[in-house]
Amino acid sequence: MEIRKGTEADVPLIAHIESVCFPPAEAASYQSFVRRMALYPEGFWLLVEEGETVAFVNGMESDAYDLSDDMYENNTLYKKDGEWEVILSVATLPEKRGKGYARALLKQAIADTAARGKKGLVLTCKKALIGFYESVGFVSEGLSESKHGGAEWYQMRVECGKNGADR
Repeated sequence: MEIRKGTEADVPLIAHIESVCFPPAEAASYQSFVRRMALYPEGFWLLVEEGETVAFVNGMESDAYDLSDDMYENNTLYKKDGEWEVILSVATLPEKRGKGYARALLKQAIADTAARGKKGLVLTCKKALIGFYESVGFVSEGLSESKHGGAEWYQMRVECGKNGADR
């Protein structure tokens, strides 16, 4: 298992993984990933197993405390040297789930965010995944105002040096 940063060449595969992991209303488009990669390539963590990219985490830096729906497509909300890493996607190929890939990627994202001196990471997830994110160190802040893709989301946060981020 190898965790590495993403590159422009990875965008087609990243977009494919996203498309099989999320319903169309929730999945980021190919063009969205092209824009995200051009703006903030440091925000892509990929997990490679036996030469195959099987999972990724994507985020952006922002000074915004909460994740808002417009962050998914509005690249002007990215702030170089922002206080928070806002996670926009956590995706593992369905046939590769249950092997700890997302956990490993998130642990790496937390460690990298802490090393850069950020306050922490924030993301939203479905209710069924709250326990998973808590097991990685995130704390539920309850129901989010997000209505992304017409779904109900819960906001999760891990502060660097707290909630297990320093483990």
